[in-house]
Amino acid sequence: MTDRANATLVAGDGERWAAKLKDVGFWAEWAALVGLILLVIVFQALNPTFLSPGNITSMLLAAAILIVLAVGQTFVIATAGIDLSIASAMTLGAVVFGQAYTAQWGLALSAVAGVFAAAVAGLVNGLITAWGRIADFIVTLGMLSAASGLALILADGKPVTIIDPALLTLSTGRAGIFGYSFLIAIAVAIVAHVVLFHSRFGTHLLATGGSPESANAMGISTRRIKIAVYTISGMLAGLGALLLVARVGAAEPASNTSFLLNSVAAVVLGGVSLFGGRGTIIGPVVGALLLTALVNGLTLLGVSQFYQPLAVGVVVVLAALLTRFQR
Repeated sequence: MTDRANATLVAGDGERWAAKLKDVGFWAEWAALVGLILLVIVFQALNPTFLSPGNITSMLLAAAILIVLAVGQTFVIATAGIDLSIASAMTLGAVVFGQAYTAQWGLALSAVAGVFAAAVAGLVNGLITAWGRIADFIVTLGMLSAASGLALILADGKPVTIIDPALLTLSTGRAGIFGYSFLIAIAVAIVAHVVLFHSRFGTHLLATGGSPESANAMGISTRRIKIAVYTISGMLAGLGALLLVARVGAAEPASNTSFLLNSVAAVVLGGVSLFGGRGTIIGPVVGALLLTALVNGLTLLGVSQFYQPLAVGVVVVLAALLTRFQR
């Protein structure tokens, strides 16, 4: 190939990249990753301890629970639904775990009970949504209240302290800069990616979100898909409950709504369509890391925690605006 031909190819590639950079849709696709990189650069410039090994480990551990919840939320949102009860299901799972552990069920059986309780909450959401044909927003809003109330009743409004060597290892153990909780979250994300993009279930899920009528016409049981995704969301909320109890050392009956808001925010930042039919697992994971890095960086800079939800809200709204330009 001649030098002139090479020059023509290089010029053509340059023009294509220039066109991509001018395309708003390109930036919408990579909003979470670009935002994360910019945050890292800015916070590192303002505070050199931001990228210290200790702070990186701390951020990754803090992001672990949110990653797990965001993955569960992704399955639901990819079907054009939303799970407003995910944080309350996590709280219920934590309380059931704590009550079972206090009753001497042993760590393993108590953990299974906690995950099962949260999964049942998700299953109920799915059954009512699919068979009752009630809007998922209403169903999961009702479950948000019901699960929170049940958690308070079971715990009598009191937190249960759980001290166990295995939980201590889970919360403090690490491989290099990667804590065990974060490694579990990444393993969940990898499995979810395989399920969503390399299985028949994943294909049916995306088809259900894209067009339920067409999916039904192709023989896909959209009701079963709906039930399955809400059950998966509940199950992962239960796993999040275990990670939360390991981290704080107690089963708290009070629901933390920030987990709900941030799980939806991470999915939106990750580029998952709120209208269904379009999903990704890597995007919400990066979105969760971005939100965690944002809060961590503001804390290091001494910004009042009262301003942190405002900053998160602005970032999420901007990301939602960008999703309008997704191709």
